[in-house]
Amino acid sequence: MKKKLAELNIKLSALSIFRDLLRDPVIAAFQNLMAALEDKELLQQVYAYGEFVSCLYQKESNLSTYIRNLILNDENFYVKEKAAEAPVSQTVETALKKELDTLEKLSAVTSEAVKSVIAYKGFLPDWETTPFDFHYEYRERIHRLPYTGYGIYAKYTVFHLENGSIQPVKHPDTQSLSQLFGYERERGLILKNTEALLSGEGASNMLLYGDAGTGKSSTIKAVCNHYGPQGLRLIEVKKNELFRIPYLVEELSANPLKFVLFIDDLSFSSNDDNFSALKAILEGSVSTCGKNIAIYATSNRRHLVKETMGDRAGDELHVNDTLQETMSLAARFGLTITYQRPDKEEYLAIVKNLAREYGLDVPEKELFRKAEAHALRCGGRSPRVAKQFIELQKIGI
Repeated sequence: MKKKLAELNIKLSALSIFRDLLRDPVIAAFQNLMAALEDKELLQQVYAYGEFVSCLYQKESNLSTYIRNLILNDENFYVKEKAAEAPVSQTVETALKKELDTLEKLSAVTSEAVKSVIAYKGFLPDWETTPFDFHYEYRERIHRLPYTGYGIYAKYTVFHLENGSIQPVKHPDTQSLSQLFGYERERGLILKNTEALLSGEGASNMLLYGDAGTGKSSTIKAVCNHYGPQGLRLIEVKKNELFRIPYLVEELSANPLKFVLFIDDLSFSSNDDNFSALKAILEGSVSTCGKNIAIYATSNRRHLVKETMGDRAGDELHVNDTLQETMSLAARFGLTITYQRPDKEEYLAIVKNLAREYGLDVPEKELFRKAEAHALRCGGRSPRVAKQFIELQKIGI
């Protein structure tokens, strides 16, 4: 057994396609344990054993499951080539097969086998193993790349930019379509546009504008959550990072997944450099962003640029040209959807549906009277006001 473990450790050191796995703390601890079994004293062997099990327990008690997840989520050059539908040489395919053999053997190493090599009669903790066919699992992952993605895109569905790099949002908003009420026509347009993106036909860049609290941002999040299993990912881009969008497009263009670049609460002040940056990005057809990327923005302003009366009066010779410049940005979105405040009937219908979802048992007449009073205190009717009202009613306020 000692000889077999030593041979397995050597094969691990020769990994090429899955080379990054050697930097994983559990794999590194396993290799340290194997080295200790070769030429270390008993105390060091026991210490290395405990270190390995501790690293494994912090992630997973089943070694096979842990190795399987590492393989399937590894962002290596092979999976990137396959995602881009680039040809892969037979030499690399052969290497992949051999490396999967090695990793499958590693996943099958039992605690009993390792303990049999250590001349220690005291207690040593165990780990679990489960038989997996890594060749089949990896082929399936490659086949499903357009839906699962690879690397961080396989583990998460919502992202944001941090210091210019794409980072996952580990606890995103779980808003679902079933939690949205009203605005069926508007939501239908968003769904249809998003389905066009998923189908590979290319979608229109989209602007949702209208009154605050009408559910613009919630709708985009709910749509992206709904289509996540079909290969849709959302990346939120702050206004001061708009200039990075061309770099995002270049980085994501070969990715098999589809991406919504989400810009929330979009508006500009006069002489804002980000205005020109976004205008340049939206210039031309949808193909500028590629068929796997679309920009979805929300705004409370139809023309996106904050104007003063002085701006309209203008101190330039060609005032009309200046106004057309500020108004042209919204027109560059292929699809513009208006979200207006609901009238009384629509507002009360939203209240009624939310009350049913929250399990609120209040007579309808009383519920509507209180809902109208709450809207009056909040400055007007909106889905946000309706939800806040129901939440307060639920806790008895």
